[in-house]
Amino acid sequence: MIRPSRTLVLLSLLLVTPLISAEVQRTLRMATTTSTDNSGLLGVLLPAFEKETGYKVHVIAVGTGKALRMGRDGDVDLVLVHAPGAEKAFVEQGHGVDRRGVMYNDFVIVGPAGDPAGITGSTDATDALERIAGKRALFISRGDDSGTHKKESGLWQSAHVKPRGDWYREAGQGMGKVLQMSGELDAYTLTDRGTWLAYQVKSPLKVLFEGDPRLYNPYGIIAVNPGHHPDVNFEGATRLIRWITSPTGQSLIGSFEIAGTPLFTPSADAELAGH
Repeated sequence: MIRPSRTLVLLSLLLVTPLISAEVQRTLRMATTTSTDNSGLLGVLLPAFEKETGYKVHVIAVGTGKALRMGRDGDVDLVLVHAPGAEKAFVEQGHGVDRRGVMYNDFVIVGPAGDPAGITGSTDATDALERIAGKRALFISRGDDSGTHKKESGLWQSAHVKPRGDWYREAGQGMGKVLQMSGELDAYTLTDRGTWLAYQVKSPLKVLFEGDPRLYNPYGIIAVNPGHHPDVNFEGATRLIRWITSPTGQSLIGSFEIAGTPLFTPSADAELAGH
């Protein structure tokens, strides 16, 4: 049997190692929200980015809180989330850099068509939640420290209600699963409009309250600080941030529709203009 010499083995390793290193450098790890992933938007954006740049983006869809923790720990290269207060703290604490606004939509409260809590006549979102609590109507919460959960918690606080009891259930699940559970149980829930539009044809629920300015839902993208984690792909993260906020990326976001309805409004230009 002819065995390769040690020299040939070493040469082979030297040839293969740069190829592996180059492949790693062209891979990006992005933590994003389940609502972004559930909407189907990334299925349009990321293939276009990958085709143009040669990068491959690995998406980890979790709640905003977990996405930011992954960024803090250096487990991903960038995050795309929707919790402005938490994003600001993430950057101020030095975990992230180059935060850019990407897009926005809004939250809506959906529930059974019969609307047992009567929230369709509510004056604002907090009044709607007060009515749900007053009637002890079943409400399914994300309960997962996501951007949606943070928004919901803030609204309960504004309503001076501490939700508890059999009528209030925390699922600890993503938005799509919570919508499914709410539909099966004839329950109310708070959802971002993008995920709702993607799921509405499969749900018996209806939008029962919308339009309150407090339901505004902006999304931001942030690179993980390479000063804290030298191994992150900061160059690739910066490339994706610039692309998604460029006219090309923003146009794709603005044209993404389901059944003729846009899911998101691009916002990079407005933010750069200081609006």
